[in-house]
Amino acid sequence: MGPTVGAGEDKAMSELREKHRVDLEKLTITSRPFKTLAFFGLAIAQSLERTCSSVLKKGSRLKIAMLLVAATWVLLLFTDGLHEKHLQELLWYVRFGLWWIILGVASSIGLGSGLHTFIMYLGPHVALFTIKAVQCGRVDLKSAPYDTILLKRSPSWLEKDCLQFGPPIYHETIPFSKILQEVCLEAVLWGIGTALGELPPYFLSRAASMSGRVIDGLEDLDASISEGFLSSTLRQAKRWLMSHSQHLSFTLILLLASVPNPLFDLAGMLCGQFNVPFWKFFLATLIGKAIVKVCIQTTLVITLCNNQLLDLVEKRLIWAFSNVPGVASVLPSLVSKLKMAKIKFLSAHVAASASSSVKGKKWNLSFSLVWNTLVWLMVVNFIIQIVTSTAQGYLRTQQEQEISKKLETELSVSEPSSGLPK
Repeated sequence: MGPTVGAGEDKAMSELREKHRVDLEKLTITSRPFKTLAFFGLAIAQSLERTCSSVLKKGSRLKIAMLLVAATWVLLLFTDGLHEKHLQELLWYVRFGLWWIILGVASSIGLGSGLHTFIMYLGPHVALFTIKAVQCGRVDLKSAPYDTILLKRSPSWLEKDCLQFGPPIYHETIPFSKILQEVCLEAVLWGIGTALGELPPYFLSRAASMSGRVIDGLEDLDASISEGFLSSTLRQAKRWLMSHSQHLSFTLILLLASVPNPLFDLAGMLCGQFNVPFWKFFLATLIGKAIVKVCIQTTLVITLCNNQLLDLVEKRLIWAFSNVPGVASVLPSLVSKLKMAKIKFLSAHVAASASSSVKGKKWNLSFSLVWNTLVWLMVVNFIIQIVTSTAQGYLRTQQEQEISKKLETELSVSEPSSGLPK
């Protein structure tokens, strides 16, 4: 009878685990929205309760400091005075930071299906600032660090005449570092957003690993790649990465994050699947995306849009490779193609601005409105992923507690029966 009872208990436990697995898969915003939101709210409340209890245990100094900060913020918001100007300035900085971070998030979420906001926003912004700086011979064009492309707002320096900024400071070549200093803040904020956008695959894969499953995205990446040379190359790279997943060191994650590549989503999922520590993954991703990769991309845009710098690079490259057979003849044509691409970009921008000014009077639907709507849709998708993941984590904890209680009950029942005479 003993083996029969044990087999029955194992079958009941396996059925319970299968039921838990099905419940986790069905807990999404689309299938069970109210239950998902309820579990998300309970998870947030539980997290706030733990945070508050932890803060209360830290001592009276931290409590007093938090109360003073909260009271000062409320006082500044609801009273009039000289501080209003500084408060408005602070709010502009907050809008500026959130805008570029959200654009970065929208660029990297969705396992490669995110919007390429560098091409749509950051790249054109850096290009236009570089061209304006070269035209005016100076880089102090911004009225404030947040004087950039924002939602429903263009930078003030874009439409100004160069005479409004004063006489040129640089008469020959504007130093590359001077232009980079003026656009590095928004570029780094965008890079931070791209690093944050890589967290959902990591957390989803880590949650799946904790529940003993393999995330479906690891199997679905091949299906998103079309047939051909690129497909075979990416599949070989994927197999190599998965075979070396146990060696996902800080340096390897940093290298993968520092260059644009379609394998970083896979690397993030593998880091979660093999329980790579969060701070190890996030710091490597943050340094790679917000510093290294952003510097490479921004440097390329500044070089292409700075005629003086581009001519200097052209002369240096031709001089450096003049003795290499076959290369010296290719470089001039390559540089001319890059110049033509820049001219086409500028002419398209001017044409788009002119057409939008004419057609804007007839109807409100514009290219920028459509893209801004798509950006916000991607942000909503990111929030939905976070809500779903948090709710599933809360449900998984409840399920583990249920299994633990069931095991304890079965153990307490089996212990007295084991002492009975045979």
